[in-house]
Amino acid sequence: MTSRHAAPARPRAVRHGRTRRSHGVLRGAALAVVAVLCFGTSGAAALYVQLNGNINTIDASDLIQAMPEPTATGPADPDDPNAGRDVNILLMGSDERDGENEAIGGHVDGMRSDTTIVAHISADRTRVELISIPRDSLVDIPSCTMSNGATTSAQRNAMFNSAFAIGADNGGDIASAAACAVNTVQQNTGVRIDHFVVVDFAGFTKMVDAIGGVPICVPNDMNAPKAGLYLTAGQQTLNGTQALAFARARTGQGVGDGSDTNRLGRQQELLAAVVRELLNKNMLTDITQLIRFLDSATESLSIDSGFSSISDMAGLAYSLRGASADNISFMTIPFAAAPSDPNRVVWTSEADAIWANVAGDRPMLSGTSQDTTAGGTGTGTDAGTGTEAGTGTDAGTGTEAGTGTDPGTDTGAGTDAGAGAGTPAAPATPETAQTREAGKEAFSAGDVTAVCG
Repeated sequence: MTSRHAAPARPRAVRHGRTRRSHGVLRGAALAVVAVLCFGTSGAAALYVQLNGNINTIDASDLIQAMPEPTATGPADPDDPNAGRDVNILLMGSDERDGENEAIGGHVDGMRSDTTIVAHISADRTRVELISIPRDSLVDIPSCTMSNGATTSAQRNAMFNSAFAIGADNGGDIASAAACAVNTVQQNTGVRIDHFVVVDFAGFTKMVDAIGGVPICVPNDMNAPKAGLYLTAGQQTLNGTQALAFARARTGQGVGDGSDTNRLGRQQELLAAVVRELLNKNMLTDITQLIRFLDSATESLSIDSGFSSISDMAGLAYSLRGASADNISFMTIPFAAAPSDPNRVVWTSEADAIWANVAGDRPMLSGTSQDTTAGGTGTGTDAGTGTEAGTGTDAGTGTEAGTGTDPGTDTGAGTDAGAGAGTPAAPATPETAQTREAGKEAFSAGDVTAVCG
């Protein structure tokens, strides 16, 4: 596998606030009518003001480097603020410890983001793909301009989550932190970021509580005192406080090897569980429920000014009403240990293909070793042919090379690799087992990632 470094910096340009499209008035009117029908005239007006008042609007448009805007590929939809266009949203978890957050996580100076996810919504609204970026990734951080006018120096081979901290430390606010993180993602991936959302501890717990908790399979007992996580094995419904601990836990019994990359898998499982619960409760199709959920969920969010009105968020959410758990996918960008430091990681060559797919609004796994639609082509030393070809050095040939379904771990491994060109391997005995390993391979919200009972 090869390490991947950032592309050369592009000439700097700033993106100013966008002009709202003409159909924005229609969209707002449509949602207003729905609100009136649901809550009455005075109630709708009060609710709309309350919802928009909940949101901490961040105007960072002048701090973010411009990238080409996509061309709409479909008809305008008055209920969708980005109709006909793919949308990329950078989701960041902040551990800022003040007020409610200090009570939850204890006091820590500064502001960091150990959770960063690129959420891609396809232009045709049939796919939602969420890609986690390990905080310890070595990347190039561009020069960032702060809200106070200060400018930082570019850095090479720096930890990815340093970008958010650099903005926070030098600009002193979320706008500077988020903008530097957005610029870093855009430069290292080539993916245009349209909007960003920063969620703090309190905001996360409120979102989970707003849907009545999250049902999830806990495959083993978990005891992580530092995160306040105490769970027994089995099917559990986590409340907001438990869900936050489940997402934060890194050390302790039953929570993995203590690495941040291991924790990413658990975070993805939790988000998949949230998605399933939203779909099970018809949150995206029932406007009344959607608005009530947003009322609670927006209390502790910081959102860029181009996406911070309740009509924009509700409109985009409603446009995904046809989505199913099977076409909402999660993965961690492929990585390997950094040659310079075993405690840091670098993105593998396959990451280039994934980011290019996202930038081009193609399914994120197209043409990669995890592409199950065409067998995956493999890259570098990831040689292999057939419908389930191995990855890494587990080269395989034949139409059914290897056994197992986990790319890079079970598929095409050991003596199963290449059991004769065109010679089928013995079929595996069906059994209840983990079908996708969160954090190590891509999975959908409809896949099984843990087994209980």
